[in-house]
Amino acid sequence: MHEYSIVQALVERVDAEVRARQAIAVHRLSVRIGELSGVEVELLTTAYATFRERTVCEGAELDVRVVPARWECPDCGGAIGRGDLLRCRLCDVPARLAEGDEIMLDRIEMEVP
Repeated sequence: MHEYSIVQALVERVDAEVRARQAIAVHRLSVRIGELSGVEVELLTTAYATFRERTVCEGAELDVRVVPARWECPDCGGAIGRGDLLRCRLCDVPARLAEGDEIMLDRIEMEVP
């Protein structure tokens, strides 16, 4: 279950930002999880609820936004529809994953003096 290691890395990153800004509290974290990232969002939120105890994130809510996979042509930039062949019909080149595999910390809401 790699969700626990993801949460551990998330909390460590937040801790570093808290120390750098001398924050006194963290209120909310916002993350983006791509649907093809291999992360189970429910397991991630459970891991976060468990792992955040006695950390800088103890009182912080976790907002997770799931990003759908989006494919496009690397040459013309044309969108490849969901369920379509992963090849551009115009350029006849393999599609490129434009988004949907990311694991991103977007925002840390913290209180600073």
